[in-house]
Amino acid sequence: MMQSHRDVYLVGAVDTALGEVPDQTELGMFARAAQEALAEGGLSFADVDGLFTAYMGNMASATVGEYLGINEQVRFVGSSDLGGCAFEQYVHDAMLAVSQGHCEVALVGWASRQRTRRLRSLGGPPRDTYTLDAQFQAPYGLPLPIGHYAMMAARHMHQYGTTSEQLAEVAAAASAWAQLNPAAWRYGQPIEVADVLASPLLAEPLHKLDCCLVTDGGGAVVVTAADRARDAAKPAVRVLGAAHAQGHVHLPQMRDLTVSPGARSGPEAFARAGITPDDVDVLQPYDSFTITVLMALEDLGFCAKGEGGPFLQHGTLRPGGKLPSMTSGGGLAHNHPGALGIQLLIEAVRQLRGECGDRQVPGAEVAVAHGVGGMMSTTATVVLARD
Repeated sequence: MMQSHRDVYLVGAVDTALGEVPDQTELGMFARAAQEALAEGGLSFADVDGLFTAYMGNMASATVGEYLGINEQVRFVGSSDLGGCAFEQYVHDAMLAVSQGHCEVALVGWASRQRTRRLRSLGGPPRDTYTLDAQFQAPYGLPLPIGHYAMMAARHMHQYGTTSEQLAEVAAAASAWAQLNPAAWRYGQPIEVADVLASPLLAEPLHKLDCCLVTDGGGAVVVTAADRARDAAKPAVRVLGAAHAQGHVHLPQMRDLTVSPGARSGPEAFARAGITPDDVDVLQPYDSFTITVLMALEDLGFCAKGEGGPFLQHGTLRPGGKLPSMTSGGGLAHNHPGALGIQLLIEAVRQLRGECGDRQVPGAEVAVAHGVGGMMSTTATVVLARD
């Protein structure tokens, strides 16, 4: 008999090794992080009966389950390819599965060595080579993914008067947080707006420092119900709400270059959680490029469409600002292993636990992790709260 709805919690959140990891495999990296995340929840691999992972070989969930020795006990799996927002979506899926009793302990995460292995993508040729309709886009040489995001930035500038200086403030804010995080790739290398503008243009109007890092990394989070969460070794964090949305694959199918699917997933997740943007104490937006963050601020309702540029000014996202964001340093200054969503969740949990040291946001009670996949193709938004 199906159980009634149960409250769901994140009880473990641990990074893999980060930066450059030449001496471990991706499976080994994830296994170590998973073991530690489970231990934070007072659990072990023997307790896991839900598994959500991707980008780790053919049939990723079965591959990872085999490596961990848990395939025969797993009752619910997910391995959908949603790009960088996959892990927010997996938390959403795990929340639904756990709340209805389809599994009791769900393990979510992955690992990547894209920097060490010198990978240009998560695997295989660019997706455009597989589709017939790409013949109308690929011949023009628009580079993946930066060219697509550059066109979004250019359109936003044309339509709303957004400036390169305003975009650069996103990178400067991420850097300010990274200076408080010794684990950040750019720790000890502060970046200000002028540095971003002085860096080379890679795809106009985006400069090199408007773009995320390329590193190894990953992580694991553990989703379970309240009865298991009571035994956690660290404070459990409640999942208040989540939502997913998708738009296009090919840029010509993006109906408005200034609006992402986050305009749907964000408000829906907030409504399910019973919050408004004013209730959010800390935001972990997907910062693959500076324009990705600016559009998220607008689409999630922190400011009106077209007002992202002015909203960013006056240090809004920086330490001490009105909306602390990218508090680990984010993908721009901490780490970016190719699908950043898992690290957004980990940092959100750590902020709500109050364990971030110099970068801790005082009194953080509500955090949002907002993932983005593909060419602003998919989004997933998760609202978390200190219980």
